[in-house]
Amino acid sequence: MSGPAAGTAVAATTTDVVCLGESMVTFLPSQPGRLADVPSFGRGIGGAESNVACALAAAGHRAAWVGRVGADGFGDHLVETIASYGVDTSAVRRDPVRPTGIYFRTATDRGTDTHEVAYYRAGSAASAMSPANVPYEELFAGRILHLSGITAALSGDCLALLRELTAVRPGRPLVSFDVNHRPHLWRGGDADASVLLELARRADLVFVGEDEAEEAWGIVGAEAIRAAVPEPSVLVVKRGSAGATVFASGLRPGPRSSNAGGAEDTDTVTHVPALHVDVVAAVGAGDAFAAGFLSATLRGLPVRDRARHGHLMAAAVLTVPGDLTEPPARDHADRLVALDDDAWGTLRLGPGWTAADRASEEVRTP
Repeated sequence: MSGPAAGTAVAATTTDVVCLGESMVTFLPSQPGRLADVPSFGRGIGGAESNVACALAAAGHRAAWVGRVGADGFGDHLVETIASYGVDTSAVRRDPVRPTGIYFRTATDRGTDTHEVAYYRAGSAASAMSPANVPYEELFAGRILHLSGITAALSGDCLALLRELTAVRPGRPLVSFDVNHRPHLWRGGDADASVLLELARRADLVFVGEDEAEEAWGIVGAEAIRAAVPEPSVLVVKRGSAGATVFASGLRPGPRSSNAGGAEDTDTVTHVPALHVDVVAAVGAGDAFAAGFLSATLRGLPVRDRARHGHLMAAAVLTVPGDLTEPPARDHADRLVALDDDAWGTLRLGPGWTAADRASEEVRTP
């Protein structure tokens, strides 16, 4: 079977967000330095979509992760660890032939010249995901289906799957798409740019970094990105330390009309400054921002508050060494989100700030 069968009923919504993608076992260095010099590594997990699912579940939402892992010990570790966050992993498939992907990385920030990542994911179980072997009923069971451009880069079958899942059809959940441009995953040429732009334009809610839009598409500035991606009802342009700009149309959630740009499609543009954060490690912040934004979207909060929750969830990850951490308690986060612009602009968050009983110690002015 290729794609969901015609007339297939969409399952009753019992899940808030379903996330599909590859998760891998991550080997984290015991000390800074080149991979050639690091003597030992600790084991963790990594994967953009599973990171989002874990953060949402930890924040109290019903989240599911759908993926494919090997019938090996690393696959066992991934499924057990992701499930320990409260994520539903019942739809994860085990591949009897292909292995679970793994990777090693240095301790330095991804954006520096000294950062190294060594992936061992070619031919992985996840790269075999296709329109013929995923559980469509489970994928369409949530209010939101979250995808990313990383999956499209894994194989031709994975790209075909994302095209199926982003196709407009009756009963399709709101499709969230994080561009997540990773040039090293693509097989050369300009295919990655056109594919990522195509998928973004088919989604309902899109996250893209200003830097990756310039790298992938040669587009500079939030307004120009919106002009290139006019269809989604919500476009979130992440601008690093400058914050985020959110373009939201007045139409219902779902793909905008082909006449995007007409008077009926006028955007509301909201800029939300980033927070001052004492960064411990910059890995995983984009996934955490998406989780915070999706969490607030599920709660029906205003656009400004959605972006602020994204910034807070990102700040929680930025102030710990790994990709995942306990998010701030909801009432704590809501109090911070409700601050006026001046107070929001003077917040500074450091390690340990998510503990509500220590908020007065860790939230301070610069």
